Amino acid sequence: MGLGDKISNATEEAVGKAKEGFGDATDNESLEAEGKMDQGKANVKQGGEKIKDSAAGAFNDATDKREKH
Repeated sequence: MGLGDKISNATEEAVGKAKEGFGDATDNESLEAEGKMDQGKANVKQGGEKIKDSAAGAFNDATDKREKH
């Protein structure tokens, strides 16, 4: 996962938590739900990036092993 993606996803998650907290504190159910949605989207993106990183790592490991033989 690129650094820019990590920062973007972390920011989106933090904004979501802030919205959720503010919505809860002000009894604004819509804002609270929006915050939860933002957090969920950020978590899905982070999961996708982790899968890409794992796949790239596995490919690099396989390539390294192949080059050694």
